[in-house]
Amino acid sequence: MQTQVKAWGNSQGIRISKEVLKEADVAVDDILDVKVSNGVIMLVKPFRHKTLEERAAAYDGRLDLDGEFDWRKPVGRETWE
Repeated sequence: MQTQVKAWGNSQGIRISKEVLKEADVAVDDILDVKVSNGVIMLVKPFRHKTLEERAAAYDGRLDLDGEFDWRKPVGRETWE
């Protein structure tokens, strides 16, 4: 795929097709890191930690954060006080 650099106000910009953005898992308004190495421009989606809500979704939204946690029976020389 090719694209062309165009004037955009006092800056320059490029357009990226929906198909390419979808394949890269990038959406409108996502933040991308811009890296340049040996004349190559790379757009990189930065790592983002999941929110508590996103993590809870993996457990059907039910995370028991209150009360005690069942660690099961001791395996080694642990002591419970």
